[in-house]
Amino acid sequence: MESHDRYQTDSVPINEIQWNAIIHNDSNFDGKFYYGVKTTGIFCRPSCKSKAPNYENVFIFNNPEEALARHFRPCKRCKPTGERVPDQEWISVVTDYIEHHFAETLTLDILANVSHGSPYHLHRVFKRITGQTPVEYIQEKRVAKARTLLKSTGFTITDIGRQVGIANPAYFITVFRKHTGCTPANYREQGRDES
Repeated sequence: MESHDRYQTDSVPINEIQWNAIIHNDSNFDGKFYYGVKTTGIFCRPSCKSKAPNYENVFIFNNPEEALARHFRPCKRCKPTGERVPDQEWISVVTDYIEHHFAETLTLDILANVSHGSPYHLHRVFKRITGQTPVEYIQEKRVAKARTLLKSTGFTITDIGRQVGIANPAYFITVFRKHTGCTPANYREQGRDES
């Protein structure tokens, strides 16, 4: 998996006028510049109604081709290339974000904001493309990481739950059992027996 460092770029520096256009969704600047957000790998028109990015994560581009050349993907909401973003490509933005942020609080609203779509549409398309709901996908990532930690560390079950994004120990045990058929303690013990 590529890291978000691939978005490091020598793009045009952002100025105050551009920043104000972005945070105020000013359509007067559409076509004059485009902005990319390093943390999501998505680029937009200044008028995009998506949540305002953090200043330090913004790159400015003169045209969509520059953003595409830097491996940014067009926003599903504002369509900066004028074309509809294929669903597969849109969902890959979401799964990439989950891969890097699964231990954080992730709700459907957060994922929709990150990917510049609506929660309902995201849920429907995500399930069609991956065969899982976003919650199921996130839980699968968390359980996979928990398995690794249970085998390779001496952390407590509670600590492992926190590290994978499930702070409530009882809920962590429930989720883990649902995905593996055993509790975290039993899983760790089975790993010892196999050694």
